[in-house]
Amino acid sequence: MKNTRTLRIWGGFWLLLLLLFVFILWNIFAGSVSLSASDIWRILLGGDVGFTQSQIIVKIRLPRLLSALILGGALSLSGYLLQTFFHNPIAGPFVLGISSGAKMTVCVAMLALLSRGKTTSSAILIAAAFVGAMVSMGFVLLISQRVKRMSLLVVCGVMIGYICSALTDFLVTFADDSSIVNLHNWSLGSFSGMSWDNVKTMAVVCGITLLLAFLLSKPIRAYQLGEVYAQNMGVPLRAFRTALILLSSVLSACVTAFAGPISFVGIAVPHLMKSLFKSAEPLCMIPACFLGGGVFCLFCDLIARTAFAPTEVSISSVTAVFGAPIVIYMMIHRKAA
Repeated sequence: MKNTRTLRIWGGFWLLLLLLFVFILWNIFAGSVSLSASDIWRILLGGDVGFTQSQIIVKIRLPRLLSALILGGALSLSGYLLQTFFHNPIAGPFVLGISSGAKMTVCVAMLALLSRGKTTSSAILIAAAFVGAMVSMGFVLLISQRVKRMSLLVVCGVMIGYICSALTDFLVTFADDSSIVNLHNWSLGSFSGMSWDNVKTMAVVCGITLLLAFLLSKPIRAYQLGEVYAQNMGVPLRAFRTALILLSSVLSACVTAFAGPISFVGIAVPHLMKSLFKSAEPLCMIPACFLGGGVFCLFCDLIARTAFAPTEVSISSVTAVFGAPIVIYMMIHRKAA
């Protein structure tokens, strides 16, 4: 039994790594400008193929695929941490309104800076998104103390998301035309326009948060078995809950700051990983959710930019098409069980 479980876990990780390799190659090759395998290989090795071809690979496709990988993993892990906190499989940063809160404060920061002719830095965007995420999370926590049924909590989270989105739309309506152009693609959700500086910043923020989540693996496992059990095992519940909230909010804020709101990844991917690995062990699920989220977003971003080329679809629309049926199936399956 133990050998079967070990084989399943190793098999699951090898499958994710294989899919990751396939989608990375696919994202490098796919695009409106077709490049041969030999040209791409020479560009990756630093060879001279042509200025335009090199710029397409090095400045556009590589930063974009790395952003999709990192931010997709961050969003999935954020969803897993929120599901652990609320003991609810349909909790996620998008559903609970956390992404919408982050989107609202980033919009305020961008409009304030752009109206004064100043550029927005990655640090300012992440800080603004974190403030919005924490404000939304505060409202969700207040509601969770009054609401007994988790389904009602999700409904309240959706309402918070609608309120934040309405306020964001109100701000955009009265913004300058130049500011609206900058906000439009971002507000719909997109990995386009990523730079290497953006990739470095998100890699540092998400890498540190991933490491901290790993360090919480044992307390998370104890908490999954019940609050009383966790308390008996010496887990300081208040500090532990605070850590979960902060980590999930940082991850959600980082995603929203760079790519805008992206739907259903935080709910669908953790469920897929649990079904694939048949395990709830945090030591297995944390890296699995991060890898799975990266693979899922690489696939969805590939569809978003190539399905109707040269027109690009928002990444959130594609993740909803593939993620929403998974969530519906999960809810029906839980009802049947």
